Amino acid sequence: MLLGLISDIHGNIEAFQRAIAELDPVADEILVAGDAMYEYRFSNDVVELIQGLSARYIVGNHEMNLLSPGGARARSAPDVRQHNLEFLATVPTRMEVTVGGKRLLMVHGSPWYPYGDYLYASSRELKRCGELDVDILVLGHTHVPMVERFGGTLVVNPGSIGEGRGPDPERSVSYAVLDTDSEEVEIVRFPNPRTAGR
Repeated sequence: MLLGLISDIHGNIEAFQRAIAELDPVADEILVAGDAMYEYRFSNDVVELIQGLSARYIVGNHEMNLLSPGGARARSAPDVRQHNLEFLATVPTRMEVTVGGKRLLMVHGSPWYPYGDYLYASSRELKRCGELDVDILVLGHTHVPMVERFGGTLVVNPGSIGEGRGPDPERSVSYAVLDTDSEEVEIVRFPNPRTAGR
């Protein structure tokens, strides 16, 4: 089974649409690992595309901020569609599922407290993956792609489709394609349409 993994869209609908167009012919399913929004800027287009895909989706820290008491003003903006807010309020913060015969856990930051930690390949906490009893851990939050194995757990961060970070001087955006049978992962990068040509 081929999974399209997307995270940290941050309202970048153009990059999200391109990733979906590229994934549509190949991926059996799409997973979105949080941060569809950027700070308090709600994106009806992004939320509606996630819903239209029937993607498995978890919220990240930006959605949680938007849904918190501090996000009341942003939620009441005239262009925010109420049905999208209602959908967002139903989305979990973590998801554990079996896909393609593999046990997969998807979280935005860290599967352990504090949940908002940024986990990189060098993070010592990732040595604890054996405690999770899953085959695959999907993360986001750092905006830096990562494919590493810790014990029996494959850890995949697709990077950010909204705003790339890390050693790439072009700050390309990225998503991942995961084959659950072979556990091979391809990180796909392309120029950020928001900044291309600058």
